[in-house]
Amino acid sequence: MTCSAAGTDTDPTMQMSVNREFEGPKLPRTLAELEEGESGIIDRLDLPEDVARRLMELGFLPGHIVVPARSAPGGEPRVYRVDGSEVALRRETASRLILRTPSKAAGKATLP
Repeated sequence: MTCSAAGTDTDPTMQMSVNREFEGPKLPRTLAELEEGESGIIDRLDLPEDVARRLMELGFLPGHIVVPARSAPGGEPRVYRVDGSEVALRRETASRLILRTPSKAAGKATLP
């Protein structure tokens, strides 16, 4: 006995729909993405251990609030305010400091 698709009411073509409101999972923001004056809370440092340790000694600790300040005329380095200090970082380094997502940051930030 042979089955034929001609006798069924299913269409062999596939229809695709796009939900334009769905943006997909949001990637965590980095320190380099913050605008001047916008604050962020550090979640983790995605850097080699020795570099991460040095930045943590300067105040870039998980849970601390960081605010980008001024930058050099070419845009690099940029000064960041953290833990009562101002520290200049290259964009490459700042892009490896991951910020908390808004839901994770809610109610957990304390001002220094």
